[in-house]
Amino acid sequence: MTFVVTDNCIKCKYTDCVEVCPVDCFYEGPNFLVIDPDECIDCALCEPECPANAIFSEDELPANQTAYIELNADLCQKWPNITEKKDSLPDAEQWDGVEGKLQYLEK
Repeated sequence: MTFVVTDNCIKCKYTDCVEVCPVDCFYEGPNFLVIDPDECIDCALCEPECPANAIFSEDELPANQTAYIELNADLCQKWPNITEKKDSLPDAEQWDGVEGKLQYLEK
C-alpha cells in the first residue's frame, strides 16, 4: 500500500508533507508533488499534514483520482527528490479546492 498525491496539489504544491516523511519519498515538479510508491512505507504521517487534503491512502483514493496512482509512479522517476519544506506557490490559496486541475499539471 502507498499514499498518492492527487489533483488538489496541482498549482498549490504545499510542502508540509515533505517535512514529516521519514523516508524522503516525495518528488517535486514545477507545480505538483508526487510520492514514489516503491519508497513509501505507508506510515500515514504526510496525509494529515497536507493543507490541501490532496494525499490519500491508495485504498481510500476517490474513484475520480485513480489516474494519479500511475502519475505518481511515473513522475517520481523523472523529478528531483525534495526533503525540506518550501514556500507554496504564490497563488496556492486561489487554486486550493478547484476541481479538474490535471490539465494544468506541468511536467
